[in-house]
Amino acid sequence: MGTNKNIMRKIQRALISVSDKSDLKELLRVLKKYDIEIISSGGTFKKIKKLRYKCIEVSNFTNSPEILGGRVKTLHPKIHSGILNKRKNKKHQNEIKKNNFKNIDLVIVNFYPFENTLKKTSNHKKIVENIDIGGPAMVRAAAKNYNDVTVITSKHQYKELINQLETNKGQTTNKFREKMSKIAFNETAYYDSLISNYFNRFSKDFFPKRKTFHVNLVEKLRYGENPHQESAIYSKDFSLNLNQLHGKQLSYNNFNDIFAALTISKSLPNNKGVVIVKHANPCGVSIIKDKLKCYKSALSCDPISAFGGIVSCNFKISSKLALELNEIFLEVIIANGFESNALRILKKKKNIRLIDASLFSLNEDLKLNSINNVYLAQNEDKIQFNIKNFKVVSKIKPNKKQMKELIFAFNICRYVKSNAIVLAHKNTTVGIGSGQPSRLDSCQIAIDKMKKFINPTDDIVAASDAFFPFVDGIEKLVQSGVSAIIQPAGSIRDKEIIKFANETGTILVFSKTRHFRH
Repeated sequence: MGTNKNIMRKIQRALISVSDKSDLKELLRVLKKYDIEIISSGGTFKKIKKLRYKCIEVSNFTNSPEILGGRVKTLHPKIHSGILNKRKNKKHQNEIKKNNFKNIDLVIVNFYPFENTLKKTSNHKKIVENIDIGGPAMVRAAAKNYNDVTVITSKHQYKELINQLETNKGQTTNKFREKMSKIAFNETAYYDSLISNYFNRFSKDFFPKRKTFHVNLVEKLRYGENPHQESAIYSKDFSLNLNQLHGKQLSYNNFNDIFAALTISKSLPNNKGVVIVKHANPCGVSIIKDKLKCYKSALSCDPISAFGGIVSCNFKISSKLALELNEIFLEVIIANGFESNALRILKKKKNIRLIDASLFSLNEDLKLNSINNVYLAQNEDKIQFNIKNFKVVSKIKPNKKQMKELIFAFNICRYVKSNAIVLAHKNTTVGIGSGQPSRLDSCQIAIDKMKKFINPTDDIVAASDAFFPFVDGIEKLVQSGVSAIIQPAGSIRDKEIIKFANETGTILVFSKTRHFRH
């Protein structure tokens, strides 16, 4: 951008057109102090007059009436020439003088509340009418001509503008104008991305030729996955719908684990279930009805891995459970609220992060992965499993209890890094094998963990996130005591797998969908 940061520009005339009309009073006082003429239109003009400050209506300034129900007000050569002319360009100045135009040195604009409109209504006509045209046009013009013009796009910038005017006696520095220009172009890009994404959704075009993303900075993080990496977290809203009640600032790795835990928790039955996550993988999940037993069961799946992990409870935490949670070292505890005594107990540990996720929910937005300037995009794997998603292919059929257990295991399996194997017993995971290049190795890890920590003797079910390409994986599971297996169909050796299940008296269920998580 500019080179000389100290170039001052005297403000003689300002154009104010704002959707959010709050906090104008102090700004108007300072503008009056430095004899800055004000132009305005519509509701902003009425607001300024109501506050008893002088103001010229845009239609009087341009000698052109507002037309088309207010759609055309500031889209006029006198407005845009006043903003866009270069003050040091002789040709520009001759044209300005010839046409009897006047400079506009300060543009204060915030846009029609398109984003809020989307939250309030699904009426397409109302949404379209809340697309601002004149506002972004003026902001872009002022931002382009920042060497001569100051642009303000938010009431949160008023204080800084006032400070500039007071410090520099009605002038602004080039450094300030350059900064505001950068912010202004971010604002117009964000605003346009909201509109383009709305129209993509409206037309059900989820993968258009050009895709724009609109997000807001929530906070800069201390560092990324490692201390030498810079990091920040962004959201389409200005919040994450996660309320941190206690503990240190959350790190990049904390957020990664929190989102992994919540993705699983939100797939469980309402007000039921405990998920323990370590390094974005579940190391214990239970949906036992009794909440204290549910936590203990999830923990027993792999208590060593749970040390230093994250616990997500799909319910409100009681003081009884809080006492149990305080028995081991945990980085984060997430819940749908905390009883007051539970908070008091958990807050005894200074650094533990306590997160209320009562308002958190998963939406239909795309899931992204990126490297360099390349993005992979897909919708989230949110299929709600029911009996119709599966086909029993073995001679021995599962009863209702066994089928429910198999679907529970299969649901957890889709959130485990592939290749994934989940062993379950009595609504609780008892062994999880994750992230192995060999599915056979994942089987062995799951079996080893089961035998090490719980070692049930019967009614063990197994789930795989993709088909077994060979009999050896199922054979290993059956030899460890597994009596029922669920996996996606699709292997050229499916018939061999079915034959083996029948020969060993094993229940075998095929899913119609595959569920990798890389």
